[in-house]
Order: sequence, then structure tokens, then C-alpha cells
Amino acid sequence: MRRHWLLVGACGWVLLVLVFASKFINFGFRMPDDYGGRPELLNWTFPSIKTVKPLPEQLVQKAASQSSPAVTQLFSIQSSGGLAEVELSDWHSVTVQRLQLLSSICRNSSLWNLTHTPLRKFVLDRIFVCDKYKILFCQTPKVGNTQWKKVLIVLNGKFSKVEDIPENVVHDHERNGLPRLSSMSDAEITERLHTYFKFFIVRDPFERLISAFKDKFVKNPRFEPWYKHNIAPAIIRKYRKSHQDTGESAGLHFEDFVRYLGDEPGRQHLDQQFGNHIIHWLTYTDLCAPCDISYDVVGHHETLELDAPYILKAAGIADLVSYPTIPPGITRYNRTKVEHYFSGISKRDIRRLYARYQGDFSLFGYHRPDFLFD
Repeated sequence: MRRHWLLVGACGWVLLVLVFASKFINFGFRMPDDYGGRPELLNWTFPSIKTVKPLPEQLVQKAASQSSPAVTQLFSIQSSGGLAEVELSDWHSVTVQRLQLLSSICRNSSLWNLTHTPLRKFVLDRIFVCDKYKILFCQTPKVGNTQWKKVLIVLNGKFSKVEDIPENVVHDHERNGLPRLSSMSDAEITERLHTYFKFFIVRDPFERLISAFKDKFVKNPRFEPWYKHNIAPAIIRKYRKSHQDTGESAGLHFEDFVRYLGDEPGRQHLDQQFGNHIIHWLTYTDLCAPCDISYDVVGHHETLELDAPYILKAAGIADLVSYPTIPPGITRYNRTKVEHYFSGISKRDIRRLYARYQGDFSLFGYHRPDFLFD
């Protein structure tokens, strides 16, 4: 009996020592891999979101007016040459204000589940690396990422000019020479996350969803048949109210797409079936973990004419490569298009959709589209 109590006491001391030691030792831990995949051991320490000093009040007001959600008219003094010329030094205040807003929303506990995500392999797969110039670029589909990938391909030495890169090479990750952060060791990942210039681009969340719907289920210019022949029928079967026209020829309706995206518990099973194809409509949090990685610049698709040259200069590569020419008006927010696509969709479905993407709206200063709820 005495031996029994001595053994219990010894176990208790060992447990106490382990609890005490855990406060000083960073044990490796497992994080979930993407969408039900095999867990992968990750044991590096990631930098947290960048803390930005408050700006002088007049600069905050100026920057806020420039990065408001319908950033369509941002600095939009129209002239014969298009968007009025703005000094990059002036644009710096806008980028700082964006980071300040991002940092503030990341600390908002009420939005925590919508703004934070584990730094799993899925996120690291989205981040492309340019070691030569110490740049990390997180890919957010449907915001003009093809052009930024071309910039990195040139910097990595595969081509001399962005105009020379064939479109089929850009998205062929066996041929484009763009390594992903996930392909590197834990130590290499940690070093790059702490020391490299990091950026990504965002867009009005609802307009981005419209772009994804058109690109994958209507036009499908890259001939990716699985969107129309596998993903669309699965969504139709589960979410179309009337099944009289469920044939493949009927195609996916935007209403079906919205209902699927807004069904938080119901779509999980479908998403596991769809795999990585869902990256085109995942949230920015799911893709790039903006509250868990300290990015240097968050550009906006709506102001790409100003963000692109600023990013090139901030990354120290403005003299080495040029961003491809942006057709006039192509990045401008189109409220009429948004109203058209959402007309006929129930307010309940719109509210559910907004609830899913509320984190994206809040983190990047996009206003809630009240005109869709009235």
C-alpha cells in the first residue's frame, strides 16, 4: 500500500515539473493540413500582425477618404490621361492607414473567428517566393494575380520581360520557376516570414465573388472542365430550389452559388470534395492569414494604378521590372454590376453571404453594401 502511494506521489511530482517546464519550452505541435488532409508537424514561430503607430489626424482623414470601400473614385480627379498623378510619398500614408485598420480589426475579439486562421500548409502553399530580391507574394485569386506572378517570374530570371511570358506558363507551377513557401524547411520559412518584403492584393469581396463565378462557371477561359462538370452539378443538387432544370445544360445560377457560399455548416462536406478548387472564393483570411503574418503592404485592386508602382518601389524592384499595363477602368468598382447580379436574390441569402465575408469587408475597409439590403 505504501509503495502505491509513493508511486502516485512520484507521478504527481513529474506532472508538476512538466507543467512548469512547458512555460519555458516551445514544444512542436501539429496543425491541421488543408481540408481534412494528413496533419503536418509545424514547429516554427510566426510573426504577429504589424503594429502601426497612429497617424496624425489630418493624414488619417485623408487616407480614409482614399481607401474607402468603393475605392473606385480614390484620388479620382479624372483628366485626359486618366487617374490624376499622385506622388508615391503621398500614397505611403494610404498604405499605412490600411495597415493601421488591419491591425485594429485583428485585435477585435468579436470578429476573431472571421479574421484568424491556423498557419497551416494550405496558407503557405498560397505564398510565392522570390529569394533573389527577398519578396513574398500571397496569391488571392480574382484580383489580378496573374500579372503579379509575371512580375515575380521575371525577377526570378525565367523571362526577361513580362510581355514575353506565355499565359499557359504563368499558371504551370512546374514551369514558371515560382517556389512556394510551403516547399521550404521550418527554419527557411521562419527566416523569410521575418525578413522578406510581404504583400498581397484585395478587392471588394462581393465583386470578387462575381468575378470568380463568371470565370469558373460561365466563361471558363482556361478550360477547366471540373468546375462546370463536377462542382456546379453538386452545388445545384444541394442548393437549387427548383429542380426542374437541374440538367448540366442549365448551368449554375449565381443564386445557387450565393446560397452555397452562405451555408456555413452545410457546405463543409462539399468543400472537402472540391479540394483546392475552392481557393477562388475562399476568404482572404483563409488564403493569406493577414492577422497572423505581418505583411508590409496590402494593395487594393480598385486602386491598382497607384498600388502597383508603390509596391514595386517599396520592394526595391521598380528599376528592374514593370507592372503590365492596366486597361483604363478595368479595376474600377462597378456597383451596377453588383446590383445586377444580386437582384432577385433573397435578403436572407445576402445576409448569410455577408456574414461569411464580414471579416474581409472589415479588415480592408470595404463598407457593408447596404444598397443590397434595402
